Amino acid sequence: MLKLVYIWSLRNAAADKAGRYIDYKGGQRYMASPLEYLVEQLNNSELGEMYSLVGVINDDDELSARDNDKLGETGFSPTGNKPWLFPRELTVQGKKVTDLLIAIPSSYRRLPRQSPDRISGKQAFEQALKNKLIELQADLVVLDGLLVILDTLIQPESPYIKKIVNIHPGITRIESPYERRGAYATLDALYGAQGRKVIDWNTMETISVTPLLKTGASFHYVDSGVDSGEVITDALNTDIDPRDTILELRWNNFTRSLFPALSNGLKIMAKNAVTNRPVAEVIA
Repeated sequence: MLKLVYIWSLRNAAADKAGRYIDYKGGQRYMASPLEYLVEQLNNSELGEMYSLVGVINDDDELSARDNDKLGETGFSPTGNKPWLFPRELTVQGKKVTDLLIAIPSSYRRLPRQSPDRISGKQAFEQALKNKLIELQADLVVLDGLLVILDTLIQPESPYIKKIVNIHPGITRIESPYERRGAYATLDALYGAQGRKVIDWNTMETISVTPLLKTGASFHYVDSGVDSGEVITDALNTDIDPRDTILELRWNNFTRSLFPALSNGLKIMAKNAVTNRPVAEVIA
């Protein structure tokens, strides 16, 4: 059985309202995070025979005013009566998920971008990640909404080359007309369905484009770019209503594309670990 480690940014899950009910077309629907979906699959599907979840790492920094603001009432850990990102009683393969939580803060982000100490700070962060992955004996690392770009961990000499993958809520194939990379993938798709393309995310300046009424998700290897790694599998199954809110579209895309891509991608990686051959697949 392969040992699986999951790495995310709590602040990204909090923005999705993970673990809560959201307004949806006049009613409400529960927003399960990809982590909660993964736990369900490990408990109730063949994935549980392939993988053991051994750690859930987050990079959020309790000393960062910006991170505190983004996490708001959710906080940095599932304590007290604050809302949390998944049910506190959630278990995976007989273990409490809360017992698997590990904080490795990317504290270098507090430094100014031009600071000479920022590079060494990031290197120290990645070294701490590497040490923990070695301690956990990780066979595969899944990133979900990690808001930092890895560098040394995915270099050719790293023991984790081709063992770190990302699940992204957008098609990442550059040749696809539905390609949506980066942090604004869902919003980019929603604007696209409305016949607009944002050409400057700072000013939100847009131009008119031909509407595209679909989006999807990609499961891909992590490289040093932004969602630019080799695609392992993807799903283009999400229809967009131009009147969707961002959370309505997020819920739809998780359910119809991202969750299937995550499940299928993990199956492919498990098979690849046995056969040790390259993988590439598209879900039609």
